[in-house]
Amino acid sequence: MADHQEAAVTLPSDPASVSAARRYVSDVLAEWGLPGEGETADTVRLIVSELATNAVQHTFGLSPTFTVDIRLDRHERLRIGVTDSHPRRPQRLPAAVQQDNGRGMVIIRWLAAECGGRLYVDPTPEGGKTVWIALPWRPAGGGHPR
Repeated sequence: MADHQEAAVTLPSDPASVSAARRYVSDVLAEWGLPGEGETADTVRLIVSELATNAVQHTFGLSPTFTVDIRLDRHERLRIGVTDSHPRRPQRLPAAVQQDNGRGMVIIRWLAAECGGRLYVDPTPEGGKTVWIALPWRPAGGGHPR
């Protein structure tokens, strides 16, 4: 296996693309050796769902597509990024305003922290942004995935 692997898919900013993004990431990670069942796989699917949902809902039609990037570095770190062309960075809403909406970034940060990972946002040269999640990677058969 190479020291570094990458995969990406660009999807229309449409609610139906959320499950397509989740499926794509699951398929790629299965090819790279992450078991499809288990806590890590569930966490990754939930994070991808939240990031893709944000890209669809919070760009207000100003980003016709979003891109999901998956990068794996030397069996040690998995990074998943969702890029859209809307310049607005994710907001942390006060708890009183969150209700049923707006908790996505809180959930993602919490899930990342639970796995020993982190979340960060990079601006794109085109004026949009990529929301990245970086997680420690435990390949199948190596170590003890929880």
